Amino acid sequence: MFFAKTATSQEWKAVAAAVKTLVEEATFEATSEALTFRAMDPSHVALVDLTLPNVSFEKYEVDKPFKFSLRVEDLVKLVGRSDGKDSVEIMSTEEDAIMMKFMNGYKREFTIHLIESTGGAAPLPKLEFDTKTTLTKTIFEKVLSDISVVSDQVTISASKDKLSFSGKSDVGQASIQLEKNDADVLDLQVGAESKATYSIDYLIGITKAVGGVSDTLVAEFSTKKPIRLEFKLNDQGARLHYFLAPRVSD
Repeated sequence: MFFAKTATSQEWKAVAAAVKTLVEEATFEATSEALTFRAMDPSHVALVDLTLPNVSFEKYEVDKPFKFSLRVEDLVKLVGRSDGKDSVEIMSTEEDAIMMKFMNGYKREFTIHLIESTGGAAPLPKLEFDTKTTLTKTIFEKVLSDISVVSDQVTISASKDKLSFSGKSDVGQASIQLEKNDADVLDLQVGAESKATYSIDYLIGITKAVGGVSDTLVAEFSTKKPIRLEFKLNDQGARLHYFLAPRVSD
């Protein structure tokens, strides 16, 4: 048996939207410790690693490890029927399906039939990063939107006291600098100067998917290596890690 309850639907909305940016089918694994998901997009450019610890739920029960696979489109449609203040219950059934209940005075109950998994979980990259920064999600989204006016990729550079973002194309070029003491730069740790280029579409996609459930993000990267973004989905340890490979042309 598997049963989990959250006080609101915000976490589930973020999870469904984030998974949708990568794959069409998703396999979740529930153990006594946590509900997890990990997958890589078909082009092997991006990876999502999601962990929802048991303590991040109002109620969580698993009598034995349980894997379940869903069509992501079905999950997105279902979660989309919930209101932000709805409590959400998700549970296994004896009919090879998952049941979800939304409750906030107006009660709704849905059942989704499971599908067969087409593959295992993607391996987690083993990386060490030279730069780590904590930013408000608002400024990160603003920077990406500004750079996207002239380019479909962004080059991120880090030195001891500042972060630089730039992009260029036949249209023109753009550059933005964030100083270490700026209000939107909550932390900046640079072990070695770093510079790498990434797809703006992928970065915008995941930040929009997370939505308002997280106000900040932690970004870690090194020269010509993948970037890892961390979004906290609640204050009880639920978090989403997003890995994105650098552009080879950099």
